[in-house]
Parts: sequence; C-alpha cells; structure tokens
Amino acid sequence: MTAAFYNFHPDMVALAVPGCWERVPPDAVVLLRVAAATEALTSLCSGPSLGTLIGALPLLRIASDHCGASGRILAGANRALWPRVEPELRGRGLGGPELGLAEAWQACTTLREHRGDGHVAALLTHELSGLEAHLLVAGCRDVPAEVLRYNRGWTPEEWEWGSRRLLGRGLLGADGVATDAGRTALHSVEALTDQLAEPAFEVLSDGEANSLYGALVDCAGQIQASGLFPFPNPMGLPAL
Repeated sequence: MTAAFYNFHPDMVALAVPGCWERVPPDAVVLLRVAAATEALTSLCSGPSLGTLIGALPLLRIASDHCGASGRILAGANRALWPRVEPELRGRGLGGPELGLAEAWQACTTLREHRGDGHVAALLTHELSGLEAHLLVAGCRDVPAEVLRYNRGWTPEEWEWGSRRLLGRGLLGADGVATDAGRTALHSVEALTDQLAEPAFEVLSDGEANSLYGALVDCAGQIQASGLFPFPNPMGLPAL
C-alpha cells in the first residue's frame, strides 16, 4: 500500500492502512464511496449535463476496459470493482440514471488511476521520488509548497532534505524555484505520463474522443463553478 501511494509520506499511509479496515470493512467502504460520489454529482451537476454524462457511458466503458492493469496497482483495483459493486447497488434499489451515474464515476476513477499509475512510472524513469515530485511542482509555482507538504504528510525537515537533493541535481535553485532544467524535467514527466495514458483512448475514434471529452468537461465545469473544489489543489489539477 505504501508503494502504491508513491508521493504520500509512508507514515501517513501507515496511519490509515490497515487500521481503516478495522473500523469499516472494505466492501462497505467501496459502496459508501460510490453512493457519496453519486449523490455529490447529482447535487452539483444540472440535469442536461448529467444526461450527457450518462449518455457517454458506452465510450467510458470502452476506455476503462482498455486500461491495462499490468503494473498499474490502483487502475487494476478500480477496474475490477464495478462488476462486484453493481449487483450490490441494484440489490439496494439503485437503478436508472443514478446507477448509470455511479458507473460513470467508477469508470472515470479507473481512468484517473490508470494515468496516476503511469505518472508514478514516469517519475521513477526520471529518478524523482514522491517527495521530490512535490518539490518540483512547488518550484514551478503550480501549487503552493505548504499545500503539498501538509496534504501529503512530509515534515519541514524532510522537505528541506529533498530540496537540497534537487539543488544538487540542478533542478531547484537555492530559493526553491525550479531551474530551466527542473522545468524541462517536469515537462518530460508529464509528457511521458500522457503517453502512457494513451492506450485507454486509442480505441476511440477522434469523433468519439471529442464526444467523450465534451460530456465530461460539461459536468466538470459545473463542479468547478460550485466553488467546492479548491484551486490550487494538492493533485495539481488545473482549472478548466
């Protein structure tokens, strides 16, 4: 589990796992997560955008089914969840648009984790630890350093140690700002991450990919407009 959560402090992971399973069984957590996501999306997105998102389910299924699981821990785990969760949700009376929305959310989560697993591989390829990845993003001024450090559990001392390592590699300046080499390294990591995420979408035609993007961005725009999702955020997710 610690290896899977690459850029979180190991102690932060250890505090949660396996202790969380002693409080709530894993199957219950999975169902609660899907229910909470479905309820949140229903309240944040208007009827037309929800209908468009549910209408894109066939394309989402194709893309999520083509998320390779080999070497991708979180993508593989999430891709395997829906066949187990769907019968339970139906047994609890969930159906129609709500069930479609639940499936759409799980498919999007699988795609997100597929890209995330590839991102870890890209960081390893560029010899950047999880801590160093945060420092480089902060050094490029994409996300405030304190937001990243606090949300991922790193101490000030560890943050300083990581900064010295990147300073020695010429990726950060003494002021914590990324050098040209640091910005190039981060760009290379993101480019490789995108490349590793492509197989999930290569099975879609350009028209299908554009249609899927339109369905997703419509709902995402409404979530952003709600103000409930902070920008900047620890994931480095940019505003639309």
